[in-house]
Amino acid sequence: MDSLINHPGILIGFALIVGFMLLLDLGIFNKKSHIISNKEAAIWSIFWVGLSMVFSVFIYIVTHEEVGLEKFSQFQSAYWIEKALSVDNLFVFILVFGFFKVPREYHHKVLFWGIIGALVMRAIFIFAGVGIISMTYLPEMELMQRSVRINVVLTLFGAFLIYAGYKSWFASDDEEEKDYTKNPGAKLIYRYFKVTPEYHGDRFFVVKKGVKMATPLLVVVAVIEFTDLLFAVDSIPAIFAIAPDDPFILYTSNIFAILGLRSLYFLLANFIHMFSRLKFGLAIILAFIGFKMISAPFYHFGSTPSLGIVGGILIASVLASVIWPERK
Repeated sequence: MDSLINHPGILIGFALIVGFMLLLDLGIFNKKSHIISNKEAAIWSIFWVGLSMVFSVFIYIVTHEEVGLEKFSQFQSAYWIEKALSVDNLFVFILVFGFFKVPREYHHKVLFWGIIGALVMRAIFIFAGVGIISMTYLPEMELMQRSVRINVVLTLFGAFLIYAGYKSWFASDDEEEKDYTKNPGAKLIYRYFKVTPEYHGDRFFVVKKGVKMATPLLVVVAVIEFTDLLFAVDSIPAIFAIAPDDPFILYTSNIFAILGLRSLYFLLANFIHMFSRLKFGLAIILAFIGFKMISAPFYHFGSTPSLGIVGGILIASVLASVIWPERK
């Protein structure tokens, strides 16, 4: 199945949408740092999810009729997997902002630059990963009375995701006591810059007595960037199970999910308790995707039924969070 990266119209459309929205976001709507209200966050959240859905329909329309539904389902599956993993990780962002006592009006700017870094890192991971996967297929062999081609990287990813699902199920809440000044991102800033003890508005650098110094806001951005790098270790292998031969589907769905993460953060920061059981749903999803990766040479599990399973698990875990909330 051809990659959508060979469709220049879709590629150009995606680049224009992302570039325009980022310029509009920072240059107009959030030119001045301010506290994001629940209403504003809800509007932007609905907008980003809606834009993502429209783009997936656009993919369905412009692709050939015989593959349109498959590409649509691949985009939707990868998008909602990344979105779910992002929601689960919002709790860490809340802890980072709380640890560094970042004023609320500066949260948006930190997340904006965090997303710019994510755009670059995810592109490197995804396009390099697709290239590596294409080179790691073993010669065709006979197993279980059928001819199969096993991919070494996808099999390893599958085993890793099953392990990640197990860890997610039994994960503790020790993140709350973490010292984020020991985060590699923070250490990098402290190593190369002198850091002021106080914030200077939404500035990343100030000059004091002729010396250029970083502000704590730059440290927070570095911590968020490194944290996102760790998040990608789970999410990138997971979406490779959806469309291992189409980096465009993987990258666009990933970026659309991330672009809506900032508004979702402000919307859910006060309602994170409603997702207290999400980690169990994610554990099941990661294990399911890992099993799907390992069994792919023997049985093809289509993107459309996969989307139904992932969506059902996510809805069930959110409902469980509402019905049986954690007392903590």
